[in-house]
Amino acid sequence: MTNLLSARRETRPVGQSRSARPLLLRLHFYAGILIGPFLLVAALTGLLYVFTPQLERAVYEHELFVTPTGSPQSLEEQIAAAKLALPEATLVRVRPGATETDSTQMIFSRADLAPSHWLTAYVDPYTAQVRGTLETYGSSQATPVRTWIDELHRGLHLGDVGRLYSELAASWLWLVVLGGLVLWWQRQRGRRRRMVLVDRRIRGRRGLLSWHAVLGTWIALVLLFLSVTGLTWSQYGGESITELRKALSWQTPTLSTSLSEHSAHGAHQQHSGHTGPDAGPDRVLAAARQSGLDGPVEITLPSGAGKAYLVKQIKGSWPQKQDAAAVDPASARVVETLRFQDFPLGAKLARWGIDGHMGVLFGLPNQILLAVVCLVLIAMILWGYRMWWHRRPTRDRFALGRPFPRGGWRALHPVALAAMVLGGGVLAWQLPVFGVSLLGFLAVDLLLAFRRSRRSPAPGGR
Repeated sequence: MTNLLSARRETRPVGQSRSARPLLLRLHFYAGILIGPFLLVAALTGLLYVFTPQLERAVYEHELFVTPTGSPQSLEEQIAAAKLALPEATLVRVRPGATETDSTQMIFSRADLAPSHWLTAYVDPYTAQVRGTLETYGSSQATPVRTWIDELHRGLHLGDVGRLYSELAASWLWLVVLGGLVLWWQRQRGRRRRMVLVDRRIRGRRGLLSWHAVLGTWIALVLLFLSVTGLTWSQYGGESITELRKALSWQTPTLSTSLSEHSAHGAHQQHSGHTGPDAGPDRVLAAARQSGLDGPVEITLPSGAGKAYLVKQIKGSWPQKQDAAAVDPASARVVETLRFQDFPLGAKLARWGIDGHMGVLFGLPNQILLAVVCLVLIAMILWGYRMWWHRRPTRDRFALGRPFPRGGWRALHPVALAAMVLGGGVLAWQLPVFGVSLLGFLAVDLLLAFRRSRRSPAPGGR
């Protein structure tokens, strides 16, 4: 029994009794090396995306902006002009200009367009002349240049297969960040200054480590935020997040446009099922304004008989305005409203998270922060590969940097090891791309171990 206990102690990494550090070192090493390229692409394309609002305004200035000349024409006159320009399309939504220099956006659907793609006519509100038409994307009305950059960032223009790259990056980013923080804080225990300030006196690999870890500490919270919000858009992990929100009743509420539902609630009796004359978008907009919907809004036209107009605020910057109102098309009467302040906390966090990730929540400061974080992340990845290069055997010019010793799991307390295995299994189930890539890491590690054991001479052999 004494010999058995002694053997178990010997298999534990020296100086790391009951510590997770050896395992974290090896996991951080593999994750950094293998996930690094995906994070690098995400950071580069994210940096390109950050300033797309300014790029849009420069490229599509003629469509987006007008010169005020007198009083604006009615929305009905502007709609008529847009329908003449796009006779083969169906008008779905209208976005009146948010300022006196903004054009009115008339959003059309057409059978040949891809899902979530629209044809948008930009109308001068003062002359009711169409200044141009563009194919736009999504609820944010992204112009072609922003759509191209967005698809590059999300999936490298490779469709569903390409989206796996961004999900892989988002799935591992939080783990790489948290693991790096733990390793750095353990290394600098008792030296708080070195945790947050780069030591410029040291050079070589240790100097690179100081830059890599300190700057990583400063941007850690933003990286965790980007990882979580990025997963909400992901193909597989996003489904798990949606199910979680549903289970917690954190879904974003919607306002029904069915007049019969509002009639059933006692909100409106005489006009449910209306098929007669339409009060028109101008009166509908005026009614929504009177109910408190100020700022930029979007008007969704009734989709058929018995349907109401839906007017909703679309201001994404802080403080956000996301209220909505259903308006009866016959009487231009507001039959129901939905206030952003009444959203469940999870829905509010999702809204803030999406807009913060896109760089619109706090305007230019938000953009600058994301740009700095992207640049620092790029530098950290490059420093990480440089440190890997420093770990290579100097006697072999073609050798790669050595990973940290395997077997770190033996240093964990059995309870901690069981919790880690259980937690990893749950994460792998909820985040399938993370789970499959983790299995890939283990397969690579076992393959390298097998290859090394085959190369090692047998005991007593020559």
